[in-house]
Amino acid sequence: MKAIAGGSGGVPGGIRKRSGLATLLLLSVLHASDTTIPSASGSEGGQPSREILLRGRQVYAANCAVCHGESGDGNGMAAHMFRVHPRDFRRGLFKFRSTPSGSLPTDEDLLFTVTRGIRWTGMVGRADLPEADRQAVVQYLRTFSPRFATERPAQRVAVPPTPTATKDLVAQGRRVYHEAECSKCHGDRGRGDGPSVPGMKDDWGWPIRPSDLTWRPLKRGSALEEIYLTIATGLSGTPMPSYGDSLESQEIWALISYLESLVPRDNRLSPHRHLGEEQQGRMVLRMHGMMGPMPGMPMPR
Repeated sequence: MKAIAGGSGGVPGGIRKRSGLATLLLLSVLHASDTTIPSASGSEGGQPSREILLRGRQVYAANCAVCHGESGDGNGMAAHMFRVHPRDFRRGLFKFRSTPSGSLPTDEDLLFTVTRGIRWTGMVGRADLPEADRQAVVQYLRTFSPRFATERPAQRVAVPPTPTATKDLVAQGRRVYHEAECSKCHGDRGRGDGPSVPGMKDDWGWPIRPSDLTWRPLKRGSALEEIYLTIATGLSGTPMPSYGDSLESQEIWALISYLESLVPRDNRLSPHRHLGEEQQGRMVLRMHGMMGPMPGMPMPR
């Protein structure tokens, strides 16, 4: 297994910081009317209206372009503030999906990231934005990659019911951890210090580190179902592959039980605490809010 959390892991404050992928950083609030927009999943069967794209462009200009750039290339004016480069959307590669490896994410996947953010990174959640704005910006983000015009997301990966964690299940998970070679990246005790870490890079050539799995939340959060999806689907654009075809669902759950056993009680942090680069992300939010949206954003045809 490689890089289960798909980027620089981290611990809070002066303990030990590792930055995260500053993807999809949505910043200051756009004061737009909360008109009704169809569910985010609707566009996967057809093209969104020009009105929705226009609204999404406005939300992106006011909130996202400062880090991800006007063209979605990850080269916004605040990109240098983060250790890990903001995501370049043009290749259509997204780490946190409910779809199999190699597939596009669903609109719901993108909306989830926009709303919840990615913990430990500069990508702060924007639940404060009206839902219509968040859905519209999802549609606008799709215009940066030609993949969305020619492909549709694969069927979502089903997550089986969570089993009861037992000593036998944890022991099985420990065997899976070592047989799947997770320790090469995450280390023998899941601290992100495996022998393959030096020189590790993502698909864009940026340095990347496996997350320290002995902390919660992980980038996707603390929910066991989300950890299951990370292992089963992999994290596109990173060294973390999919294990959905090589491990049975029982083995994945056993692995998760083992990973949970590695987390000390004091390492289970409050969901309201600023972690890693989240503080920098919120600082950019405040600064950009005072500056106003970036002008001259292109309108997709």
